[in-house]
Amino acid sequence: MDPSFPLNTNELIELIAAVGGLGVTGLVGYLAVSRARARRRQQIEESGEAPRREVEAAAAEPDLEEEEAPGEAGPIGPAAAPARPLPEAPAKAPRAPAHGARAAASHAARPAPEPSPEPTERPAEKRAPEPRPPAQVIPFPTPAAPVEKPRAEPVQREQEAKKEARKDVAALAPGLARTRSGWISRLGEVFAGRKEMDPSVVDDIEKVLLTADIGVRTSQRLLEEIRTSLSRKELKDPDAVWDFLRQRSAQILTLEAPPLKYDSAKPFVLLVIGVNGSGKTTTIGKLAAQLVADGKKVLLAAGDTFRAAATEQLEIWANRVGATMVRGKEGADPSSVIFEGVKRGTAEGFDVVIADTAGRLHTKTDLMEELQKVRRVVGKAGPGAPHETFLVIDSTSGQNAIAQAQIFTQAMAVSGIVLTKLDGTAKGGVILGIADQLQIPVRYIGIGERVEDLREFDPESFVEALYQT
Repeated sequence: MDPSFPLNTNELIELIAAVGGLGVTGLVGYLAVSRARARRRQQIEESGEAPRREVEAAAAEPDLEEEEAPGEAGPIGPAAAPARPLPEAPAKAPRAPAHGARAAASHAARPAPEPSPEPTERPAEKRAPEPRPPAQVIPFPTPAAPVEKPRAEPVQREQEAKKEARKDVAALAPGLARTRSGWISRLGEVFAGRKEMDPSVVDDIEKVLLTADIGVRTSQRLLEEIRTSLSRKELKDPDAVWDFLRQRSAQILTLEAPPLKYDSAKPFVLLVIGVNGSGKTTTIGKLAAQLVADGKKVLLAAGDTFRAAATEQLEIWANRVGATMVRGKEGADPSSVIFEGVKRGTAEGFDVVIADTAGRLHTKTDLMEELQKVRRVVGKAGPGAPHETFLVIDSTSGQNAIAQAQIFTQAMAVSGIVLTKLDGTAKGGVILGIADQLQIPVRYIGIGERVEDLREFDPESFVEALYQT
């Protein structure tokens, strides 16, 4: 080695070794950093994150893992795969707490409902469940059921009422066939084929009504109402006049009267009166049959002690329908028989006591006075008795039935009319005269021989069946 060279061999070797070591160390460090940056860039590209400086991304990774909630899906990319520790991690560790503090401060400063701005995947995770849960928790509108049910009940009741009314009309129509073929049919002939009416038609209506056993007073009242209540235009319309007669007939027959309630007293005492042959005993038997069928305990008092076989006829009905009968000796005082019947009915707990009376001519004053005696005796036998007094009228007697009813109502407090034998006469119009002139409600009508042919009177059904053409 040249002596003039400032370094000896050993020193030169040491220098070369030092320079080489520094070069190798720098090269290795450079390669390690370049490799780490390349790996981080590849991870960012695969996860779709916005490009940022590698140093900040590497420092933010620990914070992202700490902020993930339990049960949530991990972030796509580097957090999903186990990454090996980077060589520069020890050098970057001191900066991580500062970045984590800044992230925590910014996270605390943001409002809770706002999505986190750091990972781009989190808005997607929050948007995914939003559409379905609100649709699944919508409750069924339960108020619809209780609102609908009350609306259905009145409609159903109205339909059932109409159905029953049609049944009543269908049952009444055969029994009123003869009456309908009489004056109703003649009225129909007056209106038939007319598009307009002239004054002479009113005279034809008057003739029909006066011969229809309605009674002169009621007929004149209807004619006067036709002239005064209808306009000139309506008087020329046959349908308008016909409809007026129907409606007015229903109004005449519809009288304000309390409904029959056989359970309003115990026993409920019913006194039945009428002329000879009007159908009192048969009416009592049919009514007793209906009451027994309704579960009531019925007692019959045979107060007709003058007519031959009257007691035997009532006894046959009592045995047939399952009722009990109280009878006296032939020719006995009818008041005493009925008195005994009411007393027994009270003592033995009967629901209804029906008292028959002897038929009598309404022109015999002494017989009418005897009825008054019967009523006084019945009142002593039970408080409030008799609770109802029915006058039985034979509809075949026509206008004479109105005269009978007038005299009976003067002697007795008649509370109801029973009109019998409507199926065998064309004089059923008498019912309008009785209701109009006496203002006594019709309680029952007889339209046949069967037990069910004694029907409770319904004005609307009766008029509809009567005016059928």
